[in-house]
Amino acid sequence: MPAIFDQGPPPPCPAPFNLAAYVLGRAAVLADKTALSVVTADTADRWSYARLEAAVRGTATGFRRRGLAPGGIVLMRLGNQVDFPITYLGAIAAGLIPVPTSSQLTAAEVTAIAAELSPALIVAEPGLALPDPPPCPVLFTGDLWAWRDLPPADYALGDPDRPAYIIYTSGTSGRPRPVAHAHRAIWARRMMWDGWYGLRDNDRLLHAGAFNWTYTLGTGLMDPWAIGATALIPGKGLAAIDLPRLIASHRATVFAAAPGVYRQLLRAGLSAMPSLRHGLSAGEKLPATIRHAWETATGTPIHEAYGMSECSTFVSGCPDRPAPEGTLGYPQPGRRVAVLGAAGPVDHDQPGILAVSRRDPGLMLGYWNAPGEAEARMRGEWFLTGDTVSMAPDGALAYLGRGDDMMNAGGYRVSPIEVETVMNAHPAIAECAAVEVRVKQDTTVIALFFVSDQGLEPEDLNRFAARSLAKYKCPRIYHPVDALPKGANGKLLRRCLRETYEATHGQA
Repeated sequence: MPAIFDQGPPPPCPAPFNLAAYVLGRAAVLADKTALSVVTADTADRWSYARLEAAVRGTATGFRRRGLAPGGIVLMRLGNQVDFPITYLGAIAAGLIPVPTSSQLTAAEVTAIAAELSPALIVAEPGLALPDPPPCPVLFTGDLWAWRDLPPADYALGDPDRPAYIIYTSGTSGRPRPVAHAHRAIWARRMMWDGWYGLRDNDRLLHAGAFNWTYTLGTGLMDPWAIGATALIPGKGLAAIDLPRLIASHRATVFAAAPGVYRQLLRAGLSAMPSLRHGLSAGEKLPATIRHAWETATGTPIHEAYGMSECSTFVSGCPDRPAPEGTLGYPQPGRRVAVLGAAGPVDHDQPGILAVSRRDPGLMLGYWNAPGEAEARMRGEWFLTGDTVSMAPDGALAYLGRGDDMMNAGGYRVSPIEVETVMNAHPAIAECAAVEVRVKQDTTVIALFFVSDQGLEPEDLNRFAARSLAKYKCPRIYHPVDALPKGANGKLLRRCLRETYEATHGQA
């Protein structure tokens, strides 16, 4: 039997539609309920549904009063603060297209993004890197606060297939790519409520990720609000070691984080979390050792999901159907997923490339201003993820590895070519290769293998990298080699570098 999962399509997205209006659709009936709480161990800055919606719609009025045309791009340079979701939803409510970006990006990286997008406005937190020079007006967060008290704007309703927001992901070309998503993308996330989260309207979900990450924006904020639950966000300055106390003191029922955070919590030691029902994991493969250690220490399971910036998370385990050991879980009901070989879908239990149907409402519209690039990743009906899997007869998917050389740094996919482009500009490096290597049984990092006739110190190389790369993209290991391994056609063999390094450094 061909390895295709299809239990029928999801209900169609309503029209006309606005993502922000949908996310806050329960605000009127839940006016006094806490929608968002920015928490420390002893305090909480609580935002009711009524207060949150008033701030979002007031912010939308502020955007409109600036005369921004519908469809204009708002580049967001904000950290983990309440301004982030208010700005994001306020822009969408007004018919604008927000672009969240990592607070770690350097001026060079942000300048490149601004040149590609031509934003109409930049909203920024003081102290974060800005384009040099800014191509448009810059509005700082202090100026935004007064907008929250403006009269509420009407939501800009329209075709659910029109662009709603843009997020950046590293592509195999080595250049971060702008992924455009439609308003309907939020409607597609309803398939995760039961298919991954087991989410209920009385849940209190605490997410440990950065707001600019789609994992946090969706799982940590938008989905809880859409169902009428409460989102808990750790306040500034808190470390992973503080999270169990936050979970306990603020009665979190669901905890979401990348695998690296679970690893840090286990190393630090866990305190009692009596309210916790289960954990969620995404962003990179969750090592079985971490899953088992967490379940032993807490008595609660972790439900993992697989996804990508282009289609969010569409394969997962869930409370009603946990993932079998050694698998990613199942495609969520409503998805159409296949495992493809050269001639089409392979048979069950055979390796192939994981693909999701073009019909999926969560699939991106495309890469901004580059329609041909997105179409190149399509094979007829199917969008190719680039990851190798096999599908069991019951639909469970086993992850067999990435089909390309993309690296993973704390849940962020990073292109080796992007890192290599920066580091090859170093005057003392003849050539280099960036590779993800395993340094412990459950830990991988980015390593840079380089050829040089000079004795280069890791500290100097790291300073050079940090001038042009966000911190999470910077190599953690700098390893000199006499030459880079290449095939007969001159293609770099990154796998050889990885295997040789792990073998000589005693890692499995």
